[in-house]
Amino acid sequence: MNTEPSGAAVKTTNQFACDATPCTFKMPRKSEFDVTITKAGYKPWTGHVTHHVAGAGGAAMAGNVILGGLIGAGVDAYSGAMNDLVPNPLKVQLEKAEEHAENK
Repeated sequence: MNTEPSGAAVKTTNQFACDATPCTFKMPRKSEFDVTITKAGYKPWTGHVTHHVAGAGGAAMAGNVILGGLIGAGVDAYSGAMNDLVPNPLKVQLEKAEEHAENK
């Protein structure tokens, strides 16, 4: 997770969090979750991270079917080994919050 500016707090719906970006989470590649990023003086940002079959994942899956049979392909599909998280890395440009009239 990277933000501009750095130093933002990150929380995910699958219970991962960090106090200040940049930060890294190690999670299963078949995860799907929402992300909330907050930093004082900036608007909160919320987004979604999902998974898809990696470019090499489809070729590996075909190779598994040919060489390893359906069991090998099933293990990769179940474990998420053929998936990648997207976006990865997550890069967010935070927007400055508008100042209140009394702060001007």
